[in-house]
Amino acid sequence: MADLPFDFDLLAELTETSGVPGYEDRVREIVRTELADSADEVRTDAMGNVVGTVEGDSEYAVAVAAHVDEIGFMVRHVRDDGFLELDPLGGWDPRVMRAQRVTVHAEDGDLPGVIGSPPPHTQDEEDREEPPEIDDLHVDVGLPPGDVAEQVRVGDPVTMSQSTTQVGENVTGKALDDRICVFAMLEAAGRLSDPEVTVHFVATVQEEVGLRGAEAVGFDLDPDLGIALDVTVANDIPEFDEEEYVTELGDGAAIKLKDGSVVTTPGVHRRMRDVAENEGIPFQLEVLPSGGTDTARFQRTAGARPVGALSIPTRYLHTVTESAHTDDIATAIDLLVAFLDSETGEHDYSL
Repeated sequence: MADLPFDFDLLAELTETSGVPGYEDRVREIVRTELADSADEVRTDAMGNVVGTVEGDSEYAVAVAAHVDEIGFMVRHVRDDGFLELDPLGGWDPRVMRAQRVTVHAEDGDLPGVIGSPPPHTQDEEDREEPPEIDDLHVDVGLPPGDVAEQVRVGDPVTMSQSTTQVGENVTGKALDDRICVFAMLEAAGRLSDPEVTVHFVATVQEEVGLRGAEAVGFDLDPDLGIALDVTVANDIPEFDEEEYVTELGDGAAIKLKDGSVVTTPGVHRRMRDVAENEGIPFQLEVLPSGGTDTARFQRTAGARPVGALSIPTRYLHTVTESAHTDDIATAIDLLVAFLDSETGEHDYSL
């Protein structure tokens, strides 16, 4: 494994740990532990959002948010034959779900399982060509039906089983959306020294089911400036034309101009660009046609607020092989730290 300018072991731990919307407990504990070393105060609200506050010299407050939840499933039915039917938590493409390993998080312990796939030579041409639906998928935990009925309950979370590894210059695995940005936030919190403004580092919950955690914590914190960190689409692969790329791996962190939920504040994204240019930090500009991020909730919760967003370009989003370039992860950390270090509370973001 090539030497990296950041803690790969922590990144791997964050991405491999389970945490679907509403059940982020395990990854939340990692975040709390890491923030305890850099924040003046760490607290968790009733929804499960974690806030690590670094006190500054002024009352001006910046909230930096990255969501800890990952897409996954909930058991909606335990069949009499022992197979499990699923309800999605977040957006899944059923075509990539066949023949995947999963973990069922039962009350008395985790159970390994697989999402079955019929052998192709037992299907007719119509079955092979017809894309599956979530309702067509089932989990096989390899136990007798009676044992399954005793151990699994409706509502048990189900997550994908996948390790995180380096593939060339990329990091690949599950839940890079949005754990690589949680990781970047934690790294930035550790590097931030004596800020002029107060910075709230926020690990939000339930982003994948409607940006819910950010709305609640944005109201509670009522920051003067909101910055969200999330992955963004990198369609720089053979199936797409260049104008469809959105971002490209290896070209640096992306400064968001818009997505399907928000148009970022011009004064904020322009200052991000100026900081990157002054510090010699590679960056690219992001115009994402669809999709939403926590940025939107910070912009209009408890009144209008200036907002900006930094994104890490990622291929194969919402699959178990999400892939990001190590340089883009590093530049996102560098740019976030440089932006926060230079925030005085006196920059004019007004329109």
